[in-house]
Amino acid sequence: MMQSAHARPALKVLLASPRGFCAGVDRAIQIVERAIEKYGAPVYVRHEIVHNRHVVERLRAMGAVFVEELDDCPADRPVVFSAHGVPKSVPAEARARKMLYLDATCPLVSKVHVEAQRHHDAGREIVLIGHAGHPEVVGTMGQLPEGAVVLIETADDARAFTPVDPANVAFVTQTTLSVDDTAEIVAVLRERFPAIAAPHKEDICYATTNRQDAVKIAAERSDVLLVLGSANSSNSVRLAEVGRRAGVARSYLIDDASALDLAWLDGARTVGVTAGASAPEVLVQGLIERLAEAFEVEVEEIDAAREAVSFKLPRALAGAD
Repeated sequence: MMQSAHARPALKVLLASPRGFCAGVDRAIQIVERAIEKYGAPVYVRHEIVHNRHVVERLRAMGAVFVEELDDCPADRPVVFSAHGVPKSVPAEARARKMLYLDATCPLVSKVHVEAQRHHDAGREIVLIGHAGHPEVVGTMGQLPEGAVVLIETADDARAFTPVDPANVAFVTQTTLSVDDTAEIVAVLRERFPAIAAPHKEDICYATTNRQDAVKIAAERSDVLLVLGSANSSNSVRLAEVGRRAGVARSYLIDDASALDLAWLDGARTVGVTAGASAPEVLVQGLIERLAEAFEVEVEEIDAAREAVSFKLPRALAGAD
């Protein structure tokens, strides 16, 4: 047995930090947990609270019922709106039905909603940089009347965009985009519309930026990059893209350790490991344990930034134990 243990190849694991849950995800999950504690099961949740299969399955086991539309919720049970935000029509419908609702929209997404409203009130034509169909994009566009926001997904879209008044344009962005891709799109918009109104502070959130920065640092020394996160998680998908762009062709997005194919690590001496902002830390530990079954693992933490952000819970739940 000792001989086989020594025969395992050495593998350096560069553990990117920050990784995993951000403050908005942590708050959203707590809102569902505390709502179940306070009101009992079932508590309905409009859309997946965050885009992670493991989180959703754990909350479902506790008594959360995930639905896509408010029509699927009975009026006499609490409903939580997901961290991605919702169109204005959703809370309006909940009020009309006299429903008890809790808004788990990330405060940094709400900030984008406020910016978009401010630009609209000022009479500006608004560009939203984001991914079509993503619930955050649907929610942000749904803050304003139909047609008030134009979605731009690529630099080519930015080049093709024709505003009514080129001197009266503003842009906002989805919070979970690739920092580099977005910078390219913004550069095109600024070149074409020098007077374009920009966010007071970057819309791409601190957690997205920090996690991408950590991947770039890890990628400098990695042969392979493993990103823990679900395929419908925008920020997780971006982390794998950032790895590939940084030169790690073997960058993989996996739900958990069971999805790891050891053949991906053929010839690798160093593997970078990170997790999207909606992926729990237990998945990271599970992956390291899986790697340790096949390799002599040495773990090194890569610190790109320190995070000390937290968001308050809604007043209705702040006192729940």
